[in-house]
Amino acid sequence: MPDDELEALSRRVGDWLAARGATLACAESCTGGWVAQTVTATAGSSGWFDCGFVTYSNEAKQDLLGVAAATLARNGAVSEETVREMVTGALARSRARFALAVSGVAGPGGGTVAKPVGMVCFAWGERDGKLRSDTVHFAGDRTSIRRQAVIRALAGLMT
Repeated sequence: MPDDELEALSRRVGDWLAARGATLACAESCTGGWVAQTVTATAGSSGWFDCGFVTYSNEAKQDLLGVAAATLARNGAVSEETVREMVTGALARSRARFALAVSGVAGPGGGTVAKPVGMVCFAWGERDGKLRSDTVHFAGDRTSIRRQAVIRALAGLMT
């Protein structure tokens, strides 16, 4: 099903990356590859998208992205510390200049008082070492939370 808002955002991200001669890698957990799907649905994305990692389990985060077991044990998968390490790992394991990461609680279950359904952590990094992260609380059902996370991940790259 076409999604005009995601398509337009993906084109803006592509233009932003192309203007910098750069490519993107993404590391996704709760979005399950939706960010990568969104960007690769855009014609011409092969010029600015390098790769995506779908690391849903903690073991995949460790094995594929190098997230430290201690980080996951101390902070959990849904934490700014974890998504920051996911970005670092995506940059180290790709040729991309920019990377983004997303991990959250999409629901309907799995939430806690400390990490309720709708809590999503993001990180964005650049190969030169710039790294930033953020946590957002979204409302809605699982699909809505995941879609909002895709939008925030992509839009946040350009800020």
